[in-house]
Amino acid sequence: MLRLSKKADYALMAVRHLALSTGPSSTSAREIAEQYDIPIELMAKVLQRLVRAGVLLSTQGTRGGYTLSRPSAAISVADVIEAIDGPFTVTACSSDNNDCDQYSKCSIRDPLWQIRERIAATLGTVTIAEMAAENDAAHAPVAHAAVIRR
Repeated sequence: MLRLSKKADYALMAVRHLALSTGPSSTSAREIAEQYDIPIELMAKVLQRLVRAGVLLSTQGTRGGYTLSRPSAAISVADVIEAIDGPFTVTACSSDNNDCDQYSKCSIRDPLWQIRERIAATLGTVTIAEMAAENDAAHAPVAHAAVIRR
């Protein structure tokens, strides 16, 4: 089963939150943490990791906070996940690490690597802008959603 870490979940929530923020102003770690009931210390660490990876920009000072480093349509889900968890893997082995006792005899390694590449490619095609738009549509009033479908 594919499962994201809690930090990756929080990172996606924070980046989506910033994508939905209107105007050029920064958003504080505290504001995001309080919005989603996430411990402020954990949110601050997640946001700083996103800054180091170039996904977010950080501004110091009383009006400081975080903003997206580029348009939300130019930030993929894969960008965010890899910034937090590192390269995506589905197996314990990788092309750089072949210390598994079964490495030379393994019959599923190559097919699993192909699956990993497909999953990574898919995550790379989904943007934060899409996540924000889909989530907004999911929370649209039922009557409004029905009008859109006609």
